[in-house]
Amino acid sequence: MYKLLNQWYKLSLVKRIIAGLIIGIILGVTIPDVAQPITIFGALFVGALKAIAPMLVFFLVASAISQHKKGQQTNMKSVIVLYLLGTFSAALVAVVASFIFPVTLTLGAGVEDIAAPGGVVEVLKALLLNVVDNPVKALYNANYIGILSWALMLGFTLKNAAASTKLMLANVSDALTEMVRIVIAFAPLGIMGLVFDVIATSGIGVLLGYGKLLAVLIGCMLFVALVVNPIIVYIYIRSNPFPLVFRCLRESGITAFFTRSSAANIPVNMTLCEDLGLDRDTYSVSIPLGATINMAGAAVTISVLTLAAVNTLGIPVDFGTALILSILAAVSACGASGVAGGSLLLIPLAASLFGIPNDVAMQIVGVGFIIGVLQDSFETALNSSTDVLFTATAEFAERRKRGIKA
Repeated sequence: MYKLLNQWYKLSLVKRIIAGLIIGIILGVTIPDVAQPITIFGALFVGALKAIAPMLVFFLVASAISQHKKGQQTNMKSVIVLYLLGTFSAALVAVVASFIFPVTLTLGAGVEDIAAPGGVVEVLKALLLNVVDNPVKALYNANYIGILSWALMLGFTLKNAAASTKLMLANVSDALTEMVRIVIAFAPLGIMGLVFDVIATSGIGVLLGYGKLLAVLIGCMLFVALVVNPIIVYIYIRSNPFPLVFRCLRESGITAFFTRSSAANIPVNMTLCEDLGLDRDTYSVSIPLGATINMAGAAVTISVLTLAAVNTLGIPVDFGTALILSILAAVSACGASGVAGGSLLLIPLAASLFGIPNDVAMQIVGVGFIIGVLQDSFETALNSSTDVLFTATAEFAERRKRGIKA
């Protein structure tokens, strides 16, 4: 048994996760009732990641800012530009794909009564209010905008603190980072439980009726991940982007696909950034910020489902309106994490651009919940893996300018 465990831990984490994934699929297909107890592994894994992430972000950011020296390069401007460019590009891809492969749906009554935001102003207002949220409440509710704002403020006010105080902050952040490594070591068990739960409880039968819609959604996200993002990365680093793209998808995207939570994937992304040798001062801020505003997958979901409603109702759309939709979807997606229900609840906001009544738009939201098993998984995988991709791209581009080998 000892030799078997030793061989197991000699495998890379990605290989162990793939093994857990395969075992979960086999158990979910063959003995779903007997193996039901293993779902607890998935719940525990996601719960542990969500629990540690807010504290990790708070102390890591506060420590990095307090010890930041004047004139030290952080690449945050480049990262933010990449986040916004990537989100807008994803929305544009979704709009073009919806024109080439128009989707129509059968709508009816019986959609959940959910309150959607009234407009972009309301979304942005909620985002700004999160900045000044009570810091304890922000930690408890995993409000990362609030956590970031208070951590930045604490870090700046501690810049002139005693070296012992800064050392204490650094020690706490290092300890939390080590705790994250321990949690991530259990990823294979967690992924096994999560994939088993999806297959055993949902199956794929319920999704067959929405095959074309899923094909457009997933196709757009894959196109962004494998074509658009590599082009953006190449423009910045001027070298083959695919090794970095595939590594981010493999080591961040797979975990995000099954946790379906950008917040839960923050510790995973920070560990990957460390493995890539990135600057801690940059990724300690860019990764939690990316989990809030870098929402390429959400922009795809909002655009595709909104245009599905437009096509269903036979509303004509010109190029100018489609371009406005891309911008609206990108801006809305940046505020998606601050809205209960995520990107789906921003569909009525985008649909209002075409004069679609709220009750009809909410039926599209209902369709989104039905296909959410796959839609949300692909969306989170794209969103979260791109956080690391663009953080790394900004730093590698800066190294290239300075003549330093990445």
